[in-house]
Amino acid sequence: MPVFRLRRELAFPDPGQAEEGLLAIGGDLSLPRLLLAYRSGIFPWYGAEDPILWWSPEARAVLRPGHLHLSARTRRSLRQRPFELRFDSAFEAVIAACATVPRPGQEGTWITPEMRAAYVGLHRAGHAHSVEAWREGELRGGLYGVALGGAFFGESMFSLEAEASRAALQALDVRLQAHGFTLLDGQLPHEGLAGYGFQAVPRDRFLKELAIALRGPGQPGTWSVP
Repeated sequence: MPVFRLRRELAFPDPGQAEEGLLAIGGDLSLPRLLLAYRSGIFPWYGAEDPILWWSPEARAVLRPGHLHLSARTRRSLRQRPFELRFDSAFEAVIAACATVPRPGQEGTWITPEMRAAYVGLHRAGHAHSVEAWREGELRGGLYGVALGGAFFGESMFSLEAEASRAALQALDVRLQAHGFTLLDGQLPHEGLAGYGFQAVPRDRFLKELAIALRGPGQPGTWSVP
């Protein structure tokens, strides 16, 4: 199957035509194109030296809100030393940390300055959100992603202290369940996500579940209030 080159027209090919997950190349990271991509089950992912690449993997990592798995040790630790958890109070700091905090076995980052600017724009428009774990006034971990209808698309997380990112993920799971979200997308399946309860869902099934989730009310606007 071919990899499609995007033009100025605001459109994507059928996600089912993606070859080994890669669907298209080019286009831009404008707000309308990003929103169309997520609604279509597509997301951008590329390196600093690459053109914009658009993906729709053959399998997607999916968690049903309310079914997050954390080990007994993690839950005990979070009870004994709880973090202060906030939403949307430091989105730009969270995405900057996700781009710069080193990860074992990973060099560089796909969160380029262009990507950061695009997602800050999504946040200011009320579509992208951060969950933050704070301790003594310092940001110690968090995550960010995109919310549309009853679907949340997780993008990245970071941790500067043991359990901080897990605390943020737990807070996200609770909030999504409380507001009627039905789908938490973790994008590419891998062992780490499977440990939290994410399941690998075939693309066709994911797209059907996404279509249903998008019709949900979700929680538009800022998440800085409950």
